[in-house]
Amino acid sequence: MWGLVPLFWPLLKPSGAVEILAHRMVWSLAVVVIALLVVRRWAWVRELLAQPRKLGLLVVAAAVISVNWGLYIWSVNTGHVVEASLGYFINPLVTIAMGVLLLKERLRPAQWAAVFIGLAAVLVLAIGYGQPPWISLTLAFSFATYGLVKKKVNIGGLESLAAETVVLFLPALGYLVWLGISGELTFGAAGPGHAALLAATGVVTAVPLVCFGAAAIRVPLSTLGLLQYLAPVAQFLLGILYFHEAMPAERWAGFGLVWLALSLLTWDALRTSRRTRARAETLRRAEAESQAQALAQAEAQAAIRTQSPDAARTSLAAGGE
Repeated sequence: MWGLVPLFWPLLKPSGAVEILAHRMVWSLAVVVIALLVVRRWAWVRELLAQPRKLGLLVVAAAVISVNWGLYIWSVNTGHVVEASLGYFINPLVTIAMGVLLLKERLRPAQWAAVFIGLAAVLVLAIGYGQPPWISLTLAFSFATYGLVKKKVNIGGLESLAAETVVLFLPALGYLVWLGISGELTFGAAGPGHAALLAATGVVTAVPLVCFGAAAIRVPLSTLGLLQYLAPVAQFLLGILYFHEAMPAERWAGFGLVWLALSLLTWDALRTSRRTRARAETLRRAEAESQAQALAQAEAQAAIRTQSPDAARTSLAAGGE
């Protein structure tokens, strides 16, 4: 669904990117509230209100994801689908860099190599464009920042989305009211079908997130990481094959370096995952053997206690021999 969403935003013209973003915020809250009513999950609201720091972080998350959403919609509707897809290819590299700089995480050699290859890719693209690929970089850094903030907030996906949309609801609604007063609101002016599509932005936002949350608890993390590359791959292919965007040689070179970096990251993640599973299996077997030996000793001692004193002495003597 995330990979195919570039096909959806052009359907909302003549609405501008900011109006589409405002509708996305407003209608997302409606969808999330319905979902919370279905699952009857409200206890988190009281806990969140008692933690001002988490509330502040959620405000930051809401602001950052608004930048990401708005720029992405604008990029698709102005013919920059390929560059937008590059932003989500770069995002894992930016996330790793943030982990090192802000969280003082330590990288393995393959991860360092991937980060430096990613920097080389940005340099190649900047030379090719004549300027840094600002759309890609803004999308990558905003989404990486969003992920970092969400990590620190540490609440469920549905609950977090609900809190963020509550923060965004009033500014978004106020903007739509202002558009209506100034006569520039397109909702309803382009027919009921267009209005229905604008209302559907809430579903387009919420359903993939709900599916992602459901998948996250059902598949291994390494598999989940690989699956997340499907969205920018699909967006990239749509940009070339459907929207017919240009791909000069320098852009192919930059993308090639990014894909090389991501391949290196994927290989390193899979290798580390296999080693971790192997260590866990070795520890499990050692623990099982230790428990079996302890059980055998306990059974032997119990058998000795149930024998007559003479037989017990004989058994002990035999054991000593």
